Amino acid sequence: MNLYMENENLKYYAKVHSIESFGTVDGPGIRFVLFLQGCHLQCKYCQNRDTWDVSTGTLYSVSDLMKKILKYKNYFIASGGGVTVSGGEPLLQSKFLIELFKELKKENITIAIDTSGSVVLTDTIKEVISLADLFLLDIKCINDDICKNLTGVSNKRELEFAKYLSDNNKDIWIRQVLVPGITDHEDDLIKLREFLHSLKTDSKAFCFLYQMNHIQLPQFPDMMYLLPSFLSDILKAVSLSDHISKVFLFRSSHLFLFLLWFSPSSHL
Repeated sequence: MNLYMENENLKYYAKVHSIESFGTVDGPGIRFVLFLQGCHLQCKYCQNRDTWDVSTGTLYSVSDLMKKILKYKNYFIASGGGVTVSGGEPLLQSKFLIELFKELKKENITIAIDTSGSVVLTDTIKEVISLADLFLLDIKCINDDICKNLTGVSNKRELEFAKYLSDNNKDIWIRQVLVPGITDHEDDLIKLREFLHSLKTDSKAFCFLYQMNHIQLPQFPDMMYLLPSFLSDILKAVSLSDHISKVFLFRSSHLFLFLLWFSPSSHL
């Protein structure tokens, strides 16, 4: 897990899984999205399992990536976009991120990090946080036992991470995958609502809806349900229906996504 954070020789290099030059769902505007290789979680619903292995990927230097990013700067800046670093878990390569982000700041390019937040808040991680503008933070499940079953780790670090971001006035887009019968329990969603309301900074909540479409996966062999009734029940359960200003729904693979915009001022 600490391979990249402990090796000083790799601070100017990163193992990259892939690059997307026209991302539209990884933060505001058009995004240059950098997917880093390696993840210490094992989420059962992960769509990018090929990003887990830290021994694979393509090695890029900060200079290599800046040359690629600057080719697209004019159009993503004009859209209100910037660069998003995703994964895998990008914070495993935190020393590299510090060097990359310093270069991005020189070019006035905004930075988003797509992360689980399941890392120790070391001085290095805190420096990465200070350089980034937006965090796309996955809260796997507010119920710690369910989180451990789904991901292999506790949710304590990710919740501490969210509180640290809030205390340091960082913008946060919080996401959770809603897996029927697993992460959609009413009591847990109410606890999630209460946790989100405790954060000090304005936030956006993104709920990714796991939709099986009559396709059975080994980890969820019996999962089938109807989308409309599920959405209605969820909104009622967490008492969010009066606080939603925008709802978007689109489909990608076996995930549906609906977005709930709210802020602390909504008094959830």
